[in-house]
This record gives sequence, C-alpha cells and structure tokens, in this order.
Amino acid sequence: MKIATWNVNSIRTRQGLVCDWLRANPVEVLCVQETKVIDADFPRDPFESLGYDLAVSGQKSYNGVAILSRLPLEQVDIGFGALLPPEQVGDLDEQKRAIAATVGGVRLINLYVPNGGEYNSDKYDYKLRWLNLLYDYLQKTLDKNTSLCICGDMNIAPEDRDLHTPPGKTPVVGTTPAEREALQRCLSLGLADAFRKFNQEDKQYSWWDYRAGAFPRNRGWRIDHHYLTPDLYERATACTIDREPRQWTKPSDHTPVIVEWPD
Repeated sequence: MKIATWNVNSIRTRQGLVCDWLRANPVEVLCVQETKVIDADFPRDPFESLGYDLAVSGQKSYNGVAILSRLPLEQVDIGFGALLPPEQVGDLDEQKRAIAATVGGVRLINLYVPNGGEYNSDKYDYKLRWLNLLYDYLQKTLDKNTSLCICGDMNIAPEDRDLHTPPGKTPVVGTTPAEREALQRCLSLGLADAFRKFNQEDKQYSWWDYRAGAFPRNRGWRIDHHYLTPDLYERATACTIDREPRQWTKPSDHTPVIVEWPD
C-alpha cells in the first residue's frame, strides 16, 4: 500500500503533471490539496482513465481537497460536520479543507490546513481555531477507527530543522509556538510522523517558494506530512519526499510525499 500526498496548486493547471507522475508512480492512493475548483468542474476523466476513483470537495479559485484511489473508496465524509455538531463547527467548514474515506481498511483523512496569513491576523486566529476543532474531530474519528492515516499540507513546520532558516525574534507563521503546540496536541492522541521514522536529517523539504531560486538553493520547508496510528507506524516500511516533480516545467511549489506499508 502506497499513499501519497501532494498540494498540486490547481488541479486543472497541473492535471497533466499529476497524470504523468501517477503513470510513473502508480500509488494506490493520492491525496491532493489546493485543487481550486468546484466539484462539477474537477477534471475526473484523466484520472479515471488511469484507474482511479475520486472523492472531491472543492470551491472556486481557493482551497479544495480530493482523494484519488485505485481501491474502493468507502464511507466518504466531507468536512468536520460529518462527525461534529453544527454549533461546534460554526464557520470552519465553509472553506473546503478536509475529506475522509476508508481505503483498504484504513481510515484516511486528507487535510489542507489554513496558511494563517500574518501573525495575529484574523487568518492566523482562524487557523488556530481550525486546529483546535481538528483535535475534536480526530478524537471522534479515533473512537471509531484504530487504523488512521492523516496526510496533507499542514502548513506547519513542526521543528526548526524542518525549515531552511530557523525563525528569529519576529514570529513567522507556520513556526509559532501556538501553531506547533496545536499540532502536537493533535498528535498526542496517538499519532506519529511517518517521515521521521526513517529520516532524522535536516534540510528535508516538501515546499519551496517560487521566488529567489528557493528550489535550486534548497531553501524550503517540510510542511506536507503523513501521521499514523501505532499499528500503521510500526508497519510502515518507507516515507519519502519525491523532489523530481518540483523540477518539471510549471510545477506546483509542493512535491509529493509517499508513505508505504505491506498490504
């Protein structure tokens, strides 16, 4: 079983690149983020022709998540409201950022965590509220599922070694203590970072800015993650970052991250 996560930065713009990657890397499941398209306009045909079923949740121009699977997609849920009451969810499902499905006996949650904008801005406060609700959502999910894989663009570098330049005195969104603590609170439910099981080195990134030659200079951030429950973490045999697609013409600023375990 191979599951990949990839922020594609517009599925319609990158559909050719994604199809090329899937032909060369026929993973069982690909979770994509930042699809930037309403469900009716999602380009299904190219992926279905490769043998993938799709579950999508999108909106015009922003956000959006989807799961592409060569195995049956079961119990597909959209957003936090699938498990939590409306009064608790409030406005946090308006942006399309969460989709879940069961694939091969594993509950899979694909997330596009809010960026957060500027420190102490409304967007930053929204991100912290969203992460706090994610904790409640994961609690409910784990009540019903023992095998859980959470993946996606988390928009948080968990440690200073996960970004090219450690933050200084000025707060940098994606690295602030409040964000990291909110993420670790979610992981405290019994989840572990699959990539760090196999690679403890710094300078391992999944996102590079388009500007200032960030990719050739390897000035990036590791913000695309797989988090696993103990059973899957123990079974995992690899978790890798595939840098190649970031070198292609007109790439996403993110690149795929793939976790693997025996069937």
